[in-house]
Amino acid sequence: MQREAVESSALFAVGYSRRLHALEIEFRDGLIYRYLEVPASTHRALMSAESK
Repeated sequence: MQREAVESSALFAVGYSRRLHALEIEFRDGLIYRYLEVPASTHRALMSAESK
């Protein structure tokens, strides 16, 4: 899954797979969390939020 860099003090990048309905969040400390069964609308809301 390709992740996109974000402007955030805690997050480094965010990725989403429509096929898997999976959201990946890469934190600045290098940890990567994958959340399953995430609707595309949740990913869009996260990416459009002013504060991440």
